[in-house]
Amino acid sequence: MPDDFSRELGLHQSAGGRTLAVWSAHATAMELRIFDVEDPDWLRQRLPMECDDDGVWRIDTDLLETATPYAIGVDGPAGPTHRFDFTRNALPPHAKGIIRTRRGEYRATVIDRSFDWAGARRPAISLDREVVYETHVKGFSQLNRRIPEHLRGTYAGLAHPSSIEYLQDLGVTTVQLLPIQQFVSEQRLVRQGRVNYWGYNTLNFFTPHALYASRSAQFDGTGGVLREFKGMVKLLHEADLKVYLDVVYNHTSEEGIGGASTSLRLIDNASYYRQTPDGDYIDVTGVGNALNTSTPAAAGLVMDSLRYWANETQIDGFRFDLAATLGRDAGHEFTAEHPLLQRIVSDEQLAGITMIAEPWDVGMGGWQTGSFPAGFAEWNDRYRDTLRDFWLTDLRVLEQTGAATSGTGAYGHAISGSSGIFEAERGPLASVNFVTAHDGFTLADLTAFDDKHNLGNGEDNRDGSDDNRSFNHGQEGSTDDEGVNHRRRTSMRNLMGSLLLSAGVPMITAGDEWGRTQRGNNNAYNQDSALTWMQWDDRKPWQRELFESTKLLLAIRRASAALRPVEFALEDKKLAHSSQILWLNAFGETMSQEDWERHDERTLQYLVSSTPVDEPFARTLVVVHASLGDRQVVLPSGDHMRTLTKVFDSADDIQHEEQRLPGESVEVRSMSLQIYRVEHDQHDEHNVRRADTVYRRNTAPASPPSSLDANSLG
Repeated sequence: MPDDFSRELGLHQSAGGRTLAVWSAHATAMELRIFDVEDPDWLRQRLPMECDDDGVWRIDTDLLETATPYAIGVDGPAGPTHRFDFTRNALPPHAKGIIRTRRGEYRATVIDRSFDWAGARRPAISLDREVVYETHVKGFSQLNRRIPEHLRGTYAGLAHPSSIEYLQDLGVTTVQLLPIQQFVSEQRLVRQGRVNYWGYNTLNFFTPHALYASRSAQFDGTGGVLREFKGMVKLLHEADLKVYLDVVYNHTSEEGIGGASTSLRLIDNASYYRQTPDGDYIDVTGVGNALNTSTPAAAGLVMDSLRYWANETQIDGFRFDLAATLGRDAGHEFTAEHPLLQRIVSDEQLAGITMIAEPWDVGMGGWQTGSFPAGFAEWNDRYRDTLRDFWLTDLRVLEQTGAATSGTGAYGHAISGSSGIFEAERGPLASVNFVTAHDGFTLADLTAFDDKHNLGNGEDNRDGSDDNRSFNHGQEGSTDDEGVNHRRRTSMRNLMGSLLLSAGVPMITAGDEWGRTQRGNNNAYNQDSALTWMQWDDRKPWQRELFESTKLLLAIRRASAALRPVEFALEDKKLAHSSQILWLNAFGETMSQEDWERHDERTLQYLVSSTPVDEPFARTLVVVHASLGDRQVVLPSGDHMRTLTKVFDSADDIQHEEQRLPGESVEVRSMSLQIYRVEHDQHDEHNVRRADTVYRRNTAPASPPSSLDANSLG
């Protein structure tokens, strides 16, 4: 199968009406089956398709009119790696519209893909300025009473003025949607009377999930679902908000052998799925099958899908679920040189599109954080674990034993861009920083539960991770103890503050900005209910205050280029768009090797200065005190600093500014952080920048701790 002809597959206009093209290397016969528009279970006509030398089966017909349901029948040889069944109706892989029949089967439909974008363009937001907001299409607006009832939980609901106003007010730049490609619930869940809420069980790689469209769009057989999806993207773009899709190309909903056969298995099982010569699936995804992207067929299907969403629907970026699977070769081992990974970041039709890898799967050698090729950003799970340990699990140990298990080294490495994980040419923007995601505890639950509480999922609490790195602050679950609740709120602000101060691309999980809870459920994949939906009304005062704190942190990040470096700094010279870092201890002195390694001294100051090209010079000071008991800290002085204005204190529920002087001693409360805006004499800006370089050369320890490298230490 040539690498380049896959773009011809699917349904296209032709002189005689429409041409359907489907590839199969092993099929011996294929036919187009046309069904009745009113009753898609009723087969109206069978038309044989013809195969060319490349294995592409085609038919030209004038019967494929708009709204017509169709499928294909495919026959082929028997054998351990084949699953041909000519009696079954298969979905063509490139179908752009899908309906479900009364009998529970699926049909492709001919849709009208035309759409008036009215000049709407992708927002021109550089990656260093982005803040990703991971959310669920239905869960985001389902309970928002400011949206008309018939639009709640839909694409249109996400693009409603009320939704857009909220996102703009919060200050995020990019909406990352949990899977919206047409998906179905696993057979196991269906038998239990449950659903797959998250959507990581894809039926088709080209069709928007119909149930996320408004009812009128669902029943518009001419392509109403696609039009509503495009309309959502258009309105979000007009509001200067980017749209990313979480895409699941590592497996399909056909599950393991014996699972639902709907498309690829019936068309060419041997070419699309990883399997042994005996026909057993090689499952590196944990869900029954794995797409074999070492074959041109599977790789071409992924590329066609990406081009379709990027160009037809104007999507701005993709987050690849279990992306390590996509990079496995014919021997099922991961390689950064995998042709598909290289094509994704070099394809001309995908130029300018952001690519984010979830850099692991469940197979051998499946953990690949930091290993993806340039052009990919990656979810940084080491960053997540480091921040949770630093602010939560270490706090538990401190309270129980009086001594923490780690010092400040790993934390400093994480917030300065994780340069020990990502190569210099990729820079800090290769790291997508997150503390929480859809999978796991919410931010509030991280501070309220030591253990998962997943009984509601129907798996006897066996599902979900047991390694949560959480701390309930002394009581499991909700409590009326204000002391416990205040410490939990401080911990939430510590985590959110660290996230939004860090070099890299921050990702916030929807609801964390105001303290959403799932009551300790850390795997709510089958919970389509108020447990997982965004709450819009009756938020408690502390939740409104937390929302305002998150807004403030986002504003601080926007205002300071120092917090958003594009490149790692070099020790011997300044680079445009890098940040110069001065690490100080509680006494305002340069951090020593001993300071970094001490577990009994977890106080540091992070003075970071920008070297921007297109923004004003900025300098920000972060004071971190991750030990029990309040602490006096001496602020840095000299270097033409005039004043230091405290703009954020994680120990406070309500924020207010306070001016301090260089060299002044300030109180930092137990387990908290403070942020200062550093102001200097404008006419001395050149001297400030020059002095920064001198400071950097004198700050890095001669032998950095193993968790840090010279770049991350400044």
